[in-house]
Amino acid sequence: MSTATAPTRLIFLPGVGGNPAFWRAASDAVALPAERVLPGWPWFGVAAAADMPAHTAGCMQDLVDAVTPHMDQPCTLIAQSMGGVVAVLAALQRSEHLTHLVLVATSGGVPIDDLHPHDWRPDFMRTNPAFPAWMARERWDLTPQLASLRTPALLLWGDADPISPVAVGERLQSLLPRAQLHVLPGGAHDLAQTHAASVAAHITRHLLAGGAPPSPTPPLRGDAPAA
Repeated sequence: MSTATAPTRLIFLPGVGGNPAFWRAASDAVALPAERVLPGWPWFGVAAAADMPAHTAGCMQDLVDAVTPHMDQPCTLIAQSMGGVVAVLAALQRSEHLTHLVLVATSGGVPIDDLHPHDWRPDFMRTNPAFPAWMARERWDLTPQLASLRTPALLLWGDADPISPVAVGERLQSLLPRAQLHVLPGGAHDLAQTHAASVAAHITRHLLAGGAPPSPTPPLRGDAPAA
């Protein structure tokens, strides 16, 4: 197994809320001398890229197009929830500089309805009517393409997440050629914030190691929290 290239840039993608500060604590705790990029989605009131004014994203590809310009050097995509779909699409479209992939509590663009997750869309869109409606409509099935992603992938899940249950992470692990799944006790959908130190420790180990094994291994549960 060859050693993966160390990234010089870490790109942290938030979930549907689009808050660029979502990943701040975990980002600060990752022990790697690499540049941090924390874009926010435009409906949060920030531009996701210099050429994307606020509130102009009309589909998922617009978000992907805001991320890929940052992928011009050895980089890692680290993404939560909806951001994980953006990350997988970006990885499929521009993989030449991608050294590692980290997916947290996300469908990753594969169908999961048969795994019976809690559907966040109706309540979220009802309480956030200003959010773009396409977010609740878009569905992806990137299953056939995931086998082409040979980048070492780290999958981080919480065992108390009704929106993206552990079975979703297990499905992604079975589809990604070099993926390892870690399950954090007590983690819910926002585990990247509530378990920021442990999440950062897992990311650090992933980036410093040679990469995940070429075939799926059983998920690791009950990981000790980071010191």
